[in-house]
Amino acid sequence: MADSKDMVGVGEDVTSARASAAAMTLFKGLEVLSRVAKGDTTLGQMAASLGLNKTTVHRLATTLVDAGFLSFNPRDGYTLGTKLLELGYAASQQITLTRVSREHLRQLSIDTGDTVNLGVLDRDQVHYIDKIPGSRRIEVRCVVGERQPLRHTGLGKALLFDESEDVWREVFQREAALFPRYRYDLRQWLEIMRGYRARGVALDMDENEDHIRCVAAPIRDMSGKIIAAVSVSSVAQYMDDARIETVGAYVREATAKISAEFGYR
Repeated sequence: MADSKDMVGVGEDVTSARASAAAMTLFKGLEVLSRVAKGDTTLGQMAASLGLNKTTVHRLATTLVDAGFLSFNPRDGYTLGTKLLELGYAASQQITLTRVSREHLRQLSIDTGDTVNLGVLDRDQVHYIDKIPGSRRIEVRCVVGERQPLRHTGLGKALLFDESEDVWREVFQREAALFPRYRYDLRQWLEIMRGYRARGVALDMDENEDHIRCVAAPIRDMSGKIIAAVSVSSVAQYMDDARIETVGAYVREATAKISAEFGYR
């Protein structure tokens, strides 16, 4: 009978091999996109450019068409798909957001001494796209690029201000299935959200991480749509109730200035 350690080793080898194969397939798919962007419109052209057989290229291209990253018609062959336009638009928005917001975020960090974060709504989560570290001895851990839940982050709540209460319920119930341990029930959370929306500022009171508190407010564009949110994060010892009010005023001022640069009045 095979040793259990040997079996574990075999299982790990199989998992590693599958991961490597998946990564290689992804890489080849990206190469196909690159060749179409450079003008290769037929399977023959792509196969010759990439050094792959037509069957492999056809399989990759078909998957990309199904996902919307490529389009195909018999007359023109393969062209870039509309999904890439969506991604490009989202990327340009985020790049513009960070560029326009950066000096305001830096000033907000100077004014408060705390960590400042910029986040957007992405796939039912908060996507952190910029951060200005604080000047305090204790630094709040926030990583640009990471994603966090909506229900128990200040940024997430602020991003939801304009949504209906039906959407709030959906968010709460979806995240309750993923993160069942939470201090508020649905009724309490809805009441809290109503209050935050009325004030224009959302809080995270040790909900996402122990002893970490955040004050957040939304950024709006010319049409009034919420396009991002800004938060100030600090350890609880620096963020008592009185200071939350002070920080909230700074956050509202900063987001108003950023919103104005996007045409919001």
